[in-house]
Amino acid sequence: MSININNAGLKNANIDSKSSNRQVQSDAPAKPASVSQKGGDAVSLTSEAQQLSGLQEKAMNSSGIDQAKVDKIKADIESGSYKINVEQLANKLAQFESDMFSNGSNE
Repeated sequence: MSININNAGLKNANIDSKSSNRQVQSDAPAKPASVSQKGGDAVSLTSEAQQLSGLQEKAMNSSGIDQAKVDKIKADIESGSYKINVEQLANKLAQFESDMFSNGSNE
């Protein structure tokens, strides 16, 4: 069975860009936004909804990587001053394996 990896995530990318466009449009005003049409229908966004929309956009634009921390660790490794806590590493590896194998047997 072959897997097409060339189009992987393409559908989600389109959804994300549409979502992002909607968020940019809804973030414009700082007060509750109201949109009315000829039929008299109105939509109002609370300040909490606008704040949430702004946070979602900020999260989407973020890489999720703390570059300052990465740079410090790289510098410590290069200088030879980076210390590895082998006990903590062993505990985390054991916990990971335990979680992986216990979750796999329940499926």
